[in-house]
Amino acid sequence: MDTEITGRTASEIAADVRRLVDSGELTAGDSLPPVRHLAERLEVNRNTVMAAYRLLVRAGVAVTRGRAGTSIVDPEPIPEEGFSRDTTLHDLGSGNPDPARLPDPAPVLATLANEPVLYGEPVIAPSLAEWATRWISEDRPDPFHLSVTGGAVDAVERLLAQALTQGDAVALEDPCFLTSIHTVRTAGYRTVPVPVDGEGMTVDGLRAALDAGVRAVVCTPRAHNPTGVGLGAARAEELRAVLADHPYVLVIEDDHFSLLSRAPYRSLIGPGHARWALVRSVSKFLGPDLRLALVASDPEVATRLGSRLSPGTMWVSHLLQRLAGGLLTDPEARRVITEARDHYARRNDAFVALSAEHGVTAHAADGLNVWVDVRGDARRAARRLMSRGWLARPGDDFSLSGEGAAVRHLRMTVHDLTDERALALVRDLAETITDPDARTTP
Repeated sequence: MDTEITGRTASEIAADVRRLVDSGELTAGDSLPPVRHLAERLEVNRNTVMAAYRLLVRAGVAVTRGRAGTSIVDPEPIPEEGFSRDTTLHDLGSGNPDPARLPDPAPVLATLANEPVLYGEPVIAPSLAEWATRWISEDRPDPFHLSVTGGAVDAVERLLAQALTQGDAVALEDPCFLTSIHTVRTAGYRTVPVPVDGEGMTVDGLRAALDAGVRAVVCTPRAHNPTGVGLGAARAEELRAVLADHPYVLVIEDDHFSLLSRAPYRSLIGPGHARWALVRSVSKFLGPDLRLALVASDPEVATRLGSRLSPGTMWVSHLLQRLAGGLLTDPEARRVITEARDHYARRNDAFVALSAEHGVTAHAADGLNVWVDVRGDARRAARRLMSRGWLARPGDDFSLSGEGAAVRHLRMTVHDLTDERALALVRDLAETITDPDARTTP
């Protein structure tokens, strides 16, 4: 196959390999010729071929495995959040809020006047901007610019795109929110895992990532998904100190749980940091279909984010913005949100306590899910639970490194279980954990 590869420069060689992949002449698993062999045949320097292979790896077309050489990647499907389709099992992996705990939008929607928005008008609805500025200012007293995007995923994707190019490195928590992994990888950025412990992103992990040259850091300050942990005060201060020497590294905080969180907001963005953004979506407390997120950022990032929005969505629907603003200022809707926060905390805490009674270790510091230690191979434990009617998320779905505590944990959404069903699940978990096959680690 190497006889088909042509080119004199790194970009030409990489482009020709991609042509062969697109045409089906090279397929997943096919090995590319050794660097020396291809360099001799093309009569180019070995460094040129090595640079071409690096371009292919950065683009996600190829993977290099040391002495095993470089080969075309097999694009495995990336796990995503949401319901599993076509299953009769009880799905514990959705990560969804309870529909019955979302405010009813109908009363507020009925009060919205017909106010058409035309091209050239302000992109943020004034009523939402006023409320959001007050809300975010309570946590970030330093000056910021406000933007609105079509949800947190849209915000993170555009924030990274305005600062990075393909092949740039991004520090992500390990384990990490599934959609963040997907967003970074599909854009062609390199992921650098930063371990998470009981107080969030570790200091040594962040320092190592910065030393490795990451251009951006994405962090969940509270209700970390999947573990539920949040930044402690001391940890946040240490992380800010580490970042103080890297003021132009873009720091993105995804505060997805905000109004539902029982933990205080603690930031790793210091007062002197030059490039930063705080993202707060409304999906967990107003519903995933309200595709809207509020982004507070420094002026430079806000300007570049605006330029990324202009050729695409241009602006988020003002009708949607005014609906969100109306719900967030409506006393009845805020009462529903408060009750939802208490409900999730109460149900998750009850499940953790019930698990402990049956010898199962589970954690639910914050967020919609519980993090269950199966003391062994989580994938085998998940398969065992499937035979009992449960569908759970293995922790290695969320792992960047494929090692550490994540591979022995399951993430479960249990807040909608009745007491009877919760007890049945805990009993099945207890039997699964004591099953030798489920506890065997590969």
